[in-house]
This record gives sequence, C-alpha cells and structure tokens, in this order.
Amino acid sequence: ISRSECERRFLKSEAPRILVTAALPYANGKIHLGHLAGAGLPADIYVRFQRSMKRDVVFICGSDEHGVPITITAEQEKTTPQAIVDRNHALNQAAFAKLGVSYDNYSRTSLPLHHETVKEFFLSLYSAGVLKEKQEKQFFDEKANMFLPDRYVEGTCPVCQNPEARGDQCERCGTYLNPVDLIGPRSKITGATPTLRETTHLYFPLGAYQEKLQNYIDQADKRDGWKDNVLQYCGSWFREGLQDRAVTRDLSWGVKVPLKGFEQKVLYVWFDAVLGYISSTKEWSGKIGQPDRWKQYWLDESTKYVAFLGKDNVVFHCIVFPAMLMAWNEHNTARFVLPANVPANEFLNFEGQKFSKSRGWGIDVDDFLDVFPPDTLRYTLTMNLPEYRDADFYWKDFQARTNNELADILGNFVNRTLTFAHGNFGGNVPAAPRIKELFTRGPGSTDESLENEIRSAADAAGALFEQYRFKDGTLTVMNLVRFCNKYFNDLQPWKSLKNDRERCALTINLCLQ
Repeated sequence: ISRSECERRFLKSEAPRILVTAALPYANGKIHLGHLAGAGLPADIYVRFQRSMKRDVVFICGSDEHGVPITITAEQEKTTPQAIVDRNHALNQAAFAKLGVSYDNYSRTSLPLHHETVKEFFLSLYSAGVLKEKQEKQFFDEKANMFLPDRYVEGTCPVCQNPEARGDQCERCGTYLNPVDLIGPRSKITGATPTLRETTHLYFPLGAYQEKLQNYIDQADKRDGWKDNVLQYCGSWFREGLQDRAVTRDLSWGVKVPLKGFEQKVLYVWFDAVLGYISSTKEWSGKIGQPDRWKQYWLDESTKYVAFLGKDNVVFHCIVFPAMLMAWNEHNTARFVLPANVPANEFLNFEGQKFSKSRGWGIDVDDFLDVFPPDTLRYTLTMNLPEYRDADFYWKDFQARTNNELADILGNFVNRTLTFAHGNFGGNVPAAPRIKELFTRGPGSTDESLENEIRSAADAAGALFEQYRFKDGTLTVMNLVRFCNKYFNDLQPWKSLKNDRERCALTINLCLQ
C-alpha cells in the first residue's frame, strides 16, 4: 500500500467519536470460538487500534437474553428462563474478560433499563402509526392451552423431508420455514398435533423503507467501503422484496408489550435485542457518572458507528435495525445515527465442520482458556479470521502458529533483544551519541532500512485496521518482526559489543524501538 493510499484511508476515520458494538451473544449457552471470530475479537482489535490513535471510542456489548430457545432450555432443565440467562451471562462475561476483550460495558437485555428503553422505542413507533395490526392464524396447543411460537413446533421439512425440522428453519437443508409449512406438525411441549387459531399481532412495515435502506447502504459504502459479502447479502434481500415483520409474539418471556389488549404478549426478540446496544450505552453512562453521555454517541450525526457481527446477523443490522432507527428519526427530534459500516465476518468452522452444541462439536472459550493463555488463541484466530469466506480452526494450525510464529519469530526477537539489553546495558535503553556517524545506510538489514520498515509497517498496518482487514494488518506487523530478526543477525551485536560498544548500543537501541 502506498503512503498516499495510507493517508487517504486514515483521513476517512477522523470522526470526533467512534461508537463500536459487537453482536450480543445469545445467553442460551457458553460462547465458542465461532462467536469470538465473528464479532468479539475483530471488534476488540479495531477498538484497541483506535484507542492507540488517541481517538474517542466507546465499545459496547452485552447478552441477548430473550427468545424461544431460552424458554425451551429452561423447560428441559426444569428451571426458569431467568436462571438460564443469569448463569450464561456470568459465564460469558467472565470468558470475554479472561480473553482480554476490552468492552467499556457488557450489559444484558433482561435489565429494567433495557425494558424501559425498548418500551419507549416501541410506543414512539406505535403512537406515530408506524406499526400495523394484523390478524393471522397460528398453531395452538389445546393440551397446554397456549399459542406455539415457531420453535415450539416441529415436523417434517417439505424440502428435504427431515423429520425433525423446526418451525422457523430446517437445520439439515437450511430452508427458512413458516410453521404451517411443516408436514405433520407437532407441539414441542406435549407432542400433540396443534390446531390453527386466529391471533392478533403488530407488524413493522419493513418494505416501506426499502428504497431508503438501499440509498443508505449505497452512500455508506461509498464513504467507508463495505465488504462485498455484506452488500451481496443485502442485495439478495432487496431483490426478493422486504416484507412486513411481526413485532409481537405470544410468549411470556421477554419485554412485555405496553398496550391494552396485548398483556399476554411480548416484543419479538429481533425488535428487542438490537436496542440492547442503546440500553448498554445508557448503562455505561450511568456507571461513569455522566447519565447523558450516551447521547453524544447515539444522537450526534458526526459519530462514526461501526457494528461488528457474523454473517447470520447481517439482515438485522443492515436492514432491520437501520429501518427501525429511520422510523424513529422520522417522528422525533432526537435522531439516532445509523451504522457507518457493518464489517460482518463469515463463519468459523472447527476441524472442517460447523460448530454444533447439539452434536457436541466445537470448543467453548472458557474451556480453551483453562488450558492455554489467551494471546495464543487471539493470534491464531486473527491470522485465520473468516473475513471474506468461511474459515476453519484446526488444532495443528494452532500448534504451528504458537510454536513457529509466536515463539520462534516474535518471542525469539523479544527475548534475545531484552536479554542482551539486560545483560550488557543494565536493563536500560542504550544511548548512541555517535548516531550520525554510526548510522548504516544501504541495502539489506541496515539501520536506515530498519527505521523505514518500522515507519512503513505502522502506516500500512494502521490503514489495514481502518479497513477492517485485521488478518493482513497483523501479518504486516509479523513481517516487521521477521525483518527485525534479520537485522539482529546481520548486525551481530554480540561481536560489536567487544570492538565497538557504541555501534552495539545503536543496534540494541533500534531493536528495542
């Protein structure tokens, strides 16, 4: 990358403040390596880079704690949904902390503050006439005397004939389903065949915002360069045409609908969860004693908002959430910022297969960190991030990168330089008073070439991090370390120590730099 290209890319990010969110992990279980590679780790690298540039950045995340899978898990374990999310929230928060993911706030959507935020947002859209009331038919379990959300219905997939397809999706063939599409539907609660009954729900008119969404993404892409995979996902949704999406569900676990006649319903988790970024930022503001500070990040158009996530969340963060914010902005004077970029990663697989809790295939982060230090994992994942295509975590790759790169290249250079400085210069950075006379110019691992490598590596890696290309940025840093090892070998400070101590001092000074 040329210097002018580096400077052009750096200029793009000179926003007065940067808001960074990482997708909220679902609190139905422990986070695994796939969650980390999708959002948590790349977001943390980006935030650490921005902090090193002395920029005003806040890093927000939390647990997504509502939805049907949590209620099903609670029933299976004969406990309450609250008990499930309390356990998993604590485990995941501790795992992120142990891994060094430097969130400014890690919140949870079961907090009263979040419920208040969601209800305020919902009532604003409802009062403005944005939401539409519709009657529809939904499966009802006569024995359990309750309506069945999609995941409470199982049956045979009409596409691949999988006899254990869920009401929302067939895991075997990946087809998105409606419960009424299933052949031989049965209740997950009682096993009985459900009947169809009429129920009333509120819908968000997503299709009404399609043109605005397409214009928004087009403009954001021109400003900050969105990933091709994200643009393609959005394009496929636009080509199919956006449809109304239900905002309410017949459930007891979640944010209660604050309307008369809807007392037995909750807000759909897709509507509730994305607002967790806002409520988490509010919580952070309260914790630092500045209760209105969150507004500087969410309600100031000069903020740069970057949302990190995995590809399965693209539709919610590039289409649904921006449409919700657009709807709010149309009817309120306080206007929310929309994401400037959504650098979604593809999936990380484990030894060639998808992570699967049901099949027991994968590695939970806390189990990994019980055995290995976090930086070895962070490095291996960074060098294999699924930035543009699905990637795999292999134990052999982890072993090779730890031994051959972290130990033999980086560790070797750090160790030999510091050991030499401690053994021969009293643990200080040695001064080199004759620097102009000693400075070696010319081809190869010379003093001048090392200084150039240091400067160009900083510029190039920084530009790559600005572009959300963390694997390439890290490779640039490691290539600098390779050059430094060659410099150390070529200058042979163990020899110059005996016959030209000042020449040796300059070599070690530059190595320490």
